[in-house]
Amino acid sequence: MAESMREEIKRRRTFAIISHPDAGKTTLSEKLLLYGQAILKAGIVTTKTNRSYTVSDWMDIEQNRGISISSSALQFDFNGVRYNLLDTPGHGDFSEDTYRTLMAVDSAIMLIDCVKGVEPQTIKLFKVCRERGIPIFTFINKMDRPGKNPFDLLEEVEEVLGILAVPMTWPIGEPGQFKGVYDRTAGRAMLYERTAGGQWKAPVAGGSLASPEIRGLMSSADFSRIQEDMELVDGALHPFDLESFKEGELTPVFFGCAINNFGIDHFLESFTKLAPPPAPMETAQGEKIDPERKEFAAFVYKVQANMNPQHRDRMAFIRVATGKFEKNMTVRHQRSGKKVKLSYSYRLFGQKRETVEQAFPGDIVGLVNPGIYKVGDLLTTGQSIDIPNFPRFAPELFSRVYLTDQSQNKSFRKGIEQLGEEGVVQILTDRKKSGNLPVLAAVGQLQLEVFRERMSKEYRCDCRIEPLEYTCSRWIIGPLKDEAMYTFKIMHDELDRPMGLFRNEWHLNQCIAKEDDLTFLAHPPT
Repeated sequence: MAESMREEIKRRRTFAIISHPDAGKTTLSEKLLLYGQAILKAGIVTTKTNRSYTVSDWMDIEQNRGISISSSALQFDFNGVRYNLLDTPGHGDFSEDTYRTLMAVDSAIMLIDCVKGVEPQTIKLFKVCRERGIPIFTFINKMDRPGKNPFDLLEEVEEVLGILAVPMTWPIGEPGQFKGVYDRTAGRAMLYERTAGGQWKAPVAGGSLASPEIRGLMSSADFSRIQEDMELVDGALHPFDLESFKEGELTPVFFGCAINNFGIDHFLESFTKLAPPPAPMETAQGEKIDPERKEFAAFVYKVQANMNPQHRDRMAFIRVATGKFEKNMTVRHQRSGKKVKLSYSYRLFGQKRETVEQAFPGDIVGLVNPGIYKVGDLLTTGQSIDIPNFPRFAPELFSRVYLTDQSQNKSFRKGIEQLGEEGVVQILTDRKKSGNLPVLAAVGQLQLEVFRERMSKEYRCDCRIEPLEYTCSRWIIGPLKDEAMYTFKIMHDELDRPMGLFRNEWHLNQCIAKEDDLTFLAHPPT
């Protein structure tokens, strides 16, 4: 049994893709599924006639806008390896959801647009990965477009992110005329052919640069360029070191074009060899618990409502951390102390679902949530485990929300509760207003737009949203007086913790200086 558990853990790869919006994250996710034989044809992220939608972008609003705003978990097997791809929101307004997802992965793929280079959202997410010690792969995308010089891109990664960048492949072809990649480790050139709409795997011809076949497929200019580049790369750049990669000091870099499937096959092969299997679970005290531990433990990293209109249920996504999950097992819900039977367990592939009978460390399981699971909850058959807190950001946009038709009040309250639980927006209450009217709090405007659209489509409630004057907030610790004593607005979050709302940064700083008996926190108190 122990040997079986060890083998199951060794063959798992649980990872996420991080990027700035529009770098091609959803497209890369889809192409990894294509090459992993999880789908027969790749979708697209724009809306054009007679084209299929992506698997990971399953909401109407995602398909209509061509962006990812929710996170999903996609599992597939290929060549004896089980991959758990945790797709994350690509829009910065939903970065909190992405941060939570990164708590559940063992490695990450950092996707960079070759035209734009390292962008702000990429920097933020890279820092989260580095803080967690997650090994990071770099995939430089959109090489079919005229972009920055590969050497300049490597230098930018190193200077902006402070990590050593080692190219594992190198682009073949002039800028904007991307034809393939050269595998430095194997000394092998791979030249690709396009397929219709990039929906099928790209045919590839491979061989050494000395091969007559490969030489015949390359122009004299392309052949000379790759030879000159390899002399410079081999002589001037740092060699790949596996230990430095595992310690987060080095990132292996791959070049490709996800939309055309160029370089995807080689990247997936290299990722499988280098990506680590499930790591020990770290406690809040810094202890590490071996995934081979017999006792089962898993944590909730996301909740989601209405993934499938046919079911209309809530799902809680858990990452199995130690031991073996079995359907119908009884576990202890650590926050409440109650025993819970895990009878409704699913593997989700976009909107599709299938029952999960068993799962191992690294796997993601969707549990039907009857309203007891929250992000950060721990389920276990062993002793209590204190895990690190999940991130929560101080919102910057605030709006009152009103129901236009009072006959829909029951659905309205349900939608407020469930979408707040998901983290689409944060829900604050104003005790000074009759009925504790909800206030929507968000990091970005898109969150409010998504909230309104989902309330309309999923809960059949039309809402009116009116913005408030505040632009920043802080959680408050300390003895609060009557609200009339303060120049800032006091509200309470979903856990009834007091939060101060301020007109601007200057107003916040003035209040911090004046109210010396209060502590103002950018993250919620533990």
